[in-house]
Amino acid sequence: MFITPVILEEEADYMKHDRLTKKLIQEFFEEFIEAFFPNLHPHIDFSKVTFLEQEVYLDYINGRKKEIDVLAEVKLNHQDKILHIHTEAQSTREADFPERMFLYFSYLYAKHRKPIQPIAVLSYNRKKDEPTQFKIDSPTQEVLQFNFLQLHLKKKNWREYIQSDNPAVAALLSQMGYEEHERVQVKIEFLRMITRMKINPAKMEFLYGFFETYLKLNKEEEAQMMEEIENLPEEEKEMVLHLPNSYFEKGLEEGKQEGKQEGIAEGRKEGIQKRNQEVALKLIAKGMPINEIAEITELSKEEIKNLADK
Repeated sequence: MFITPVILEEEADYMKHDRLTKKLIQEFFEEFIEAFFPNLHPHIDFSKVTFLEQEVYLDYINGRKKEIDVLAEVKLNHQDKILHIHTEAQSTREADFPERMFLYFSYLYAKHRKPIQPIAVLSYNRKKDEPTQFKIDSPTQEVLQFNFLQLHLKKKNWREYIQSDNPAVAALLSQMGYEEHERVQVKIEFLRMITRMKINPAKMEFLYGFFETYLKLNKEEEAQMMEEIENLPEEEKEMVLHLPNSYFEKGLEEGKQEGKQEGIAEGRKEGIQKRNQEVALKLIAKGMPINEIAEITELSKEEIKNLADK
């Protein structure tokens, strides 16, 4: 019997992206749907959401194994019906992506026999609109037309979202369509947004870590950001400067003004290490896997294991 080999791919940037996006959607599922798919939101009873076990799709033709990103089982409002919502994050363009969405749909429907709403979240930069359907035709008829919802982040204007108090929006601001010279302003608006949110410290740390993965300011941009924060209304400025993560930028700017660059650099390094250890402890307590904690905190897996043992 001939068996097509399954190639296990090594971890790459897109895998890290997929895991972070999956975690964001699971942590803030209702907020994600509400912000980007408002027509779907009122149909779902968000008090009953279950994330199903990680599904693995085997592509025997191409010899690949692919984990399906997020599969949520929800109950529809005012109906005794179940809906599965499959969300797939895509960080690079693939010409056959619509076909892959259909193959995932077919696999999931064959396994669960539940209606499915497919969603694609695209984060790569491309001016041309991407397709949201896959068709199969015969010489005599259109055999199949498969449709899916799409969120193309780079086509979203970040300025249209800065009044939102939605944590999923705040994190994804880092992947929306902004110009290079707007990077500092995007970071400031992200900080202002999260000061308005009533979420626990562990989730706050995750949002900050997610944002920093995609939009991390350099030293000059950090200095510019601190100058602009000084011009915010006093009450708002104090709230931003007292965020758990923003005091590093504050310390950097104060050290620069005092001419103690070397000492501040070392202190900042120690401060970041201490902060990362504190964040890791919180995430360990929440039961997050060690590999995901390592991505967010930049601590080694060995360091995290030692913290867990203590």
